[in-house]
Amino acid sequence: MPCACRVDHQRKRIVLTGGPGAGKTAALELIRNSFCPHVRILPEAAGIVFGGGFARGESQVLRCAAQRAIYHVQRELEVAADTANPAIVLCDRGTVDGVAYWVGPLDFWHGVGTTLDAELARYDAVIHLRTPSRHEYNHRNPLRLETADEARAIDERIAAAWSSHPQRHVIEPSRTFLEKAAAVLEVVSTLVPDCCPRPPAPRNGKLTSARPASA
Repeated sequence: MPCACRVDHQRKRIVLTGGPGAGKTAALELIRNSFCPHVRILPEAAGIVFGGGFARGESQVLRCAAQRAIYHVQRELEVAADTANPAIVLCDRGTVDGVAYWVGPLDFWHGVGTTLDAELARYDAVIHLRTPSRHEYNHRNPLRLETADEARAIDERIAAAWSSHPQRHVIEPSRTFLEKAAAVLEVVSTLVPDCCPRPPAPRNGKLTSARPASA
């Protein structure tokens, strides 16, 4: 969507999170096609790390090394995103998600040298897409190794990790993905500044075509 806005934005950083199979990838693509370029979408740090060949395994050493790598890649992705005057930086997961995957002898925050409060404060809002039931879970993502039960357990740990964020929006599984996506678009729309265009409000959980940018 084009945008004539030229103001200096007060950037808001938003996390879209959830367990495996929750629909994050599809929701992010829909957001990309529904908002202007000032809504900047970041790739998932884990996808960059594992897609680039980082070793995967069940050993504690490998799993902790991977989570430290993902944390630092996420931080640098967010730093880079702030250089282009975004109104919204939408993150495919955030640094707090690492808690749900950590298996070290000490806690995750000790492992990456920060605190939960410090990381929560870096994000203006969190949108949590809940993982679907066992019957609706799919394995189409080649990097997804979890079973349906494992995915639900991870989703619960993610929910607990973000539970104290003051601007947390939880979107439960819906009968159709479009209902879930409409709920995500509605939340993002409330955070986009008036100078940028936004899609029309969903009607009865259904998506409609986007309207032009406002003056």
